[in-house]
Amino acid sequence: MFSYIIRKSLYAIPILIGVNVITFLLFFVVNPPDIMARRMLGEKNVTPEAIQKWKSDNGYNLPSFVNTKEAGWAVVTNTIFFQKSMRLFWFDFGRSDRTKVDIGSEIKQRMGPSFLLALPTFIFGIMVEIVMAMLIAYYRGSYLDFWTVLICVIMMSVSMLFYIIGAQYFFGKVLKLFPISGYDTGIYSLKFIMLPVIIGIIGGVGVGIRFYRTLFLEEVSKDYVRTARAKGLSERSVLFRHVLKNAMIPILTDVMMTLPFLFVGSLLMESFFAIPGLGSFTIDAINAQDFAIVRSMVFLGAVLYIIGQLLTDISYTIADPRIRLS
Repeated sequence: MFSYIIRKSLYAIPILIGVNVITFLLFFVVNPPDIMARRMLGEKNVTPEAIQKWKSDNGYNLPSFVNTKEAGWAVVTNTIFFQKSMRLFWFDFGRSDRTKVDIGSEIKQRMGPSFLLALPTFIFGIMVEIVMAMLIAYYRGSYLDFWTVLICVIMMSVSMLFYIIGAQYFFGKVLKLFPISGYDTGIYSLKFIMLPVIIGIIGGVGVGIRFYRTLFLEEVSKDYVRTARAKGLSERSVLFRHVLKNAMIPILTDVMMTLPFLFVGSLLMESFFAIPGLGSFTIDAINAQDFAIVRSMVFLGAVLYIIGQLLTDISYTIADPRIRLS
């Protein structure tokens, strides 16, 4: 197990380098520093001197990959790629191009609100989806199965924006049960995240129920289920003791791949409810064209995705002892 984790971690290095290089090319080749300077300073009446000063102040006046004016390691280290991209590997995110705030400190502060919003949405959403899917599988072929699937298809077809705006108007404006925007610290933050959590669960439950229902119905038709029924086990025992256990591999895959989003946050939800999390941080940076923040969030998302993949493989051995990692 330990050697497997080490090997997987080493595999992550070339993947992250590839993500870094592609991100760098998109930000600095397609969108060179001169264009970035014009956008930051304003398109009108920008002098070449002002552009050069902005580039010098922000470290964008260096060569991209190789600095022929330097000697030794400085040929590589005194470049835009090393200063702006390679430092991300030791989580040195640098400073914002526009506001000059420390990006690492902002990420640490904003992880809490994102996690507080995403964790209950994740846990309660998974519980509702699995329980409802098991219930549908138990009553498969009935009117409950038909109408639940129909409702799930309708819910899947509705945009998340409709849920957000509709819930803000109905629960916030009409019923005045929840605040529609803002955030507070400590226990007072609960009243601000309850409505986003409810919306997050409702918005994702249609896709989740249909996915888990398909898994359970596929397992129900297998030979070991017929054998369990032939031995006299009740349908409830068959579903919960055998079907659920054997469906855990695809369930764990779906669950573990969702984990990175617990930290990255919900872009739409945080923006519409003015929650100071990583999602709103990213959206604000995109709107402000603050590429230093966007690059950092892209790299952080790649790291979390790789961690999710590793946790998925490890969780397989817990769910199914027949699987061995070597």
